Amino acid sequence: MLTGPVLGPMVICGVCFLEENIKSLESLGVKDSKKLTTRKRSELSTKLKSICFSYQSVIISPQEIDERISLRISLNRLEELKMAEILNHLKPDLVYIDAADVKEDRFGQSIAKLLNYSPKKIISKHKADDIYPIVSASSIIAKDMRDKLIEELKKKYGDFGSGYTSDVRSTTFLRDWIRKNKKAPPIARKSWETTIKIIREEILTKKITDFI
Repeated sequence: MLTGPVLGPMVICGVCFLEENIKSLESLGVKDSKKLTTRKRSELSTKLKSICFSYQSVIISPQEIDERISLRISLNRLEELKMAEILNHLKPDLVYIDAADVKEDRFGQSIAKLLNYSPKKIISKHKADDIYPIVSASSIIAKDMRDKLIEELKKKYGDFGSGYTSDVRSTTFLRDWIRKNKKAPPIARKSWETTIKIIREEILTKKITDFI
């Protein structure tokens, strides 16, 4: 089962701070981005980008997320590749990663093999954005960027909500679009079970009412 939004891109961010400035993150009230309001994320993101040593973000479109199927790579592997891309750009000495793999150490080891430099240490943990303020900081910048991208997409497609499968506005938008256009919208992740299920229900499966 794939988790995360069914509509819109994925954004991954890495942020670097000098060791002596790490404590400033706690005083800013940096914590898991999901526990912050959109407005608070935006405020903190602006501050973090102004005080950090460097940061780098990558935007992964729904199309690139779906293309991994033909490339025969998992979503975890796609995240590893993108995280390694960011790390190779930033080259931090000490790396903290929010592990996407069920085996957190394996996730860190996989990323290490993709690096073109040798960090002193890679710490890969589940729920790292709850444990390490610097991971929270990168999560805030990434989530704020996604928030802004979603708002831009809404100007074109209308208000489809947050894009998450738990959001009724999002799933209703997706179902209505598929029913009307007989295909998923460009902003949908077609490899997601939610999209597949709705296409099956609205296009591929004949309803009993079709024969009455």
